[in-house]
Amino acid sequence: MLNLLLALGVMWQEPGPVRLQPNVMIPMRDGVRLATDLYQPTTGAGPWPVILVRTPYNKASPRQAEQLEKMAEAGYVVAGQDVRGKYNSEGQFRVQADDPNDGFDTVDWLSKQPWSSGKVGTTGCSYPGEAQIFLAKRHHPAHAAMIPMAAAGPARYLSVINGGAYELALMFGWLRSSGNKVHLHPAPGTPDSLVAMSRRFLSARLELPPVDFQAAWRILPLAEMNRRVPGPPTDWEAFVTHGPGDRWWDQFNLLAPTDTIATPALHIGSWYDYGVSETLQYFNQFRTGGADQRTRDGQYLIVAPTSHCEFERATVRTVVGARDVGDARFDFAGTYVRWMDYWLKGRDNGLATMPKVQYYVMGRNEWRAAAEWPVPGTRFTKFYLSSDGRANSRFGTGRLVTTAPRAEPPDRFDYDPATPVPSKGGALCCTGTADAPPGAFDQSDVEMRQDVLVYSTPPLAEGIEVTGPIEAKLYVSSSAKDTDFTVKLIDVYPNGAAYNVQEGILRARYREGWGRQVLMTPGEVYPITVNVHATSNYFGPGHRIRVEVSSSNFPRFDRNLNTGGNNSRDSVFVVARNTVFHSARYPSHLVLPVVR
Repeated sequence: MLNLLLALGVMWQEPGPVRLQPNVMIPMRDGVRLATDLYQPTTGAGPWPVILVRTPYNKASPRQAEQLEKMAEAGYVVAGQDVRGKYNSEGQFRVQADDPNDGFDTVDWLSKQPWSSGKVGTTGCSYPGEAQIFLAKRHHPAHAAMIPMAAAGPARYLSVINGGAYELALMFGWLRSSGNKVHLHPAPGTPDSLVAMSRRFLSARLELPPVDFQAAWRILPLAEMNRRVPGPPTDWEAFVTHGPGDRWWDQFNLLAPTDTIATPALHIGSWYDYGVSETLQYFNQFRTGGADQRTRDGQYLIVAPTSHCEFERATVRTVVGARDVGDARFDFAGTYVRWMDYWLKGRDNGLATMPKVQYYVMGRNEWRAAAEWPVPGTRFTKFYLSSDGRANSRFGTGRLVTTAPRAEPPDRFDYDPATPVPSKGGALCCTGTADAPPGAFDQSDVEMRQDVLVYSTPPLAEGIEVTGPIEAKLYVSSSAKDTDFTVKLIDVYPNGAAYNVQEGILRARYREGWGRQVLMTPGEVYPITVNVHATSNYFGPGHRIRVEVSSSNFPRFDRNLNTGGNNSRDSVFVVARNTVFHSARYPSHLVLPVVR
């Protein structure tokens, strides 16, 4: 009997109320087999509904295994799966390219097992969250519920492109550590019994050589960065040499505005996460574009004030970066169980009465509920840029006003790619280094630079809540054929601390859409729209609302070389003289979602 189990790649373990069946090799449609750990309850009578987690981060890591086991204790068969080409699974890893089919085939297999009730739920954060969106597009009838967390990739070029610029620190750090091509394969023809025995003794930990991230981020040409830094092979060069709108991205089957799903979903995001806008997009897109009324009514949203996948770690004093946002605790674990019990077990546990939208208001430091997003009562309010032409740095004359200025000189600054404006916190993740931490930090030192335009309101007599999507409409010109424009929303405390709230960027060549690259004529004025994403922040009495405008935010985003050439392949750059206009003819402004 033991030899038979080994031949199937199975070793049974019984840790208390849960029985583990490790490395069950589930076949995909092309013959590749994916290693899946099955956690099955030992109490109660089946069949049971199934919860699936598909991950590139090692299904058997101690933290992951503990979470899977706890889910099984709640009365589910839980399947933890290494995605294709990772850890114990077969095949070649291609970032998310195979996840739609592999997810569909896995759900199909799980739903047809004798111990399965035929209903499968999915959960997971970051890549495991994104894998759920790819799967849901395929409308498998057994995919009955999902909890996608921090799942930006399907809607935004696998999370690597923002406003036409590359998420440099994120992409380099994540590909190097988790998205690399290193994979231990057994020799062809090795019997499954030997493979199963070998897996018990192989270390899955990848030892990466040390790297000077500060030096690595500055390597030019950008496309050669991964080859010039010691580390494993990745898809780096392919990613950075294909811009938005390139048909190369079609292979990833990214989410289109017309795509639908047939799965109720609990969408979870964080205000200091790079993918929060996509989380909000999924909620609205599937609420109106679900395959049926049940799916449309089954879309829910929770947004915490934390950074990427950190919402469950909120405490009575939650600090994000260096900003204290108060007691942001939320019963996520209990909500997950209620969610799965409702959709997979049919339990009438009151879930249907849960608010459709729950979000945390930073500054007020409290959870709020709403019926829709943007929340009812939102007034999109224009705050205009104003100065006497000297808005450079926080010591300049930049003002943020609610009435459009009549006639004012524009503000100018030089953007030199050799000395870019440094990132200080923000919606960063997965960088692999403390040199680029996420969250909110005092931007006062950044605002001392002459290449940062700073516009502020006077101290507020009454507080203003900003909850919803934010955008900046700017009128700009440049001496260069192409350059970037960055926008950062800041909450200035009465003591002068200037905490970043949200930020965005636009590569000017994409101002007319991702499908076109239109260079600038030096000196000509162009209207541009910068997506500053979304937040919920209360600017209290005595605080000031501030916006920074510049042309770099490095190393979060790669540097525009200002030549109008290929930013990935070139290494020569020029200094751009960039201008921001604000007048009756060119009313540059920020659009804030004000909630009263």
